[in-house]
Amino acid sequence: MITKAKSILLSGVVLGAFAIGGVSLVAVTHGSVGERIADNQYQAMKRKLDTILPAEQINNDPLQDSLRVSARDLLGADATQVYRARHDASPVAVVLEPVVPDGYAGPIKLLVSVLHDGTLGGVRVVSHHETPGLGDKIEEAKSDWVLEFTGKSLTNPPLEKWAVKRDGGEFDQFTGATITPRSIVNAVRDTLLYVQQQGEALYQPIETETATIEGGQG
Repeated sequence: MITKAKSILLSGVVLGAFAIGGVSLVAVTHGSVGERIADNQYQAMKRKLDTILPAEQINNDPLQDSLRVSARDLLGADATQVYRARHDASPVAVVLEPVVPDGYAGPIKLLVSVLHDGTLGGVRVVSHHETPGLGDKIEEAKSDWVLEFTGKSLTNPPLEKWAVKRDGGEFDQFTGATITPRSIVNAVRDTLLYVQQQGEALYQPIETETATIEGGQG
């Protein structure tokens, strides 16, 4: 009986050791995969920012210098991430992630770079559900339409001309698809208005990562 009891105890110890080892291996593997995913996401976002920021003027990492702001009326969401680009202590640009709530097939997520002088460094579409062959021309890979925002500001064109041509503005619409470009033009204009309203407040140091700046009305 003693031998049998020892055998059972030994089996339990061995099984327990395997269980602990298995859990540890899963935890280590999960941690490694999680770190790799996070790094891939970081690198992907960095590449996107590099296309709409004047990299030669920046010596900080905007992804490590950011805050969340609250301005649904102008930025389309309850919380919007803002990345700050600087050269030493001098502001260079901010990049915001506004949401276009009224796309033809649902919300459209953007990246909008606004230089310190109020001009657009660039606009990119991060995600959308627009109709293939029509509304998806907002993608840089499908057409150069979104590139036309670069260099624009609230005075170029004048504010009243921030609309598609069908509405009397200066921006092209797509054949058979006006809702999508109209919504994006409005969203980019509102992002510029938000940045103009907030001014230097967007570049101020923040106390915590969860600090927010309340936005004004559109």
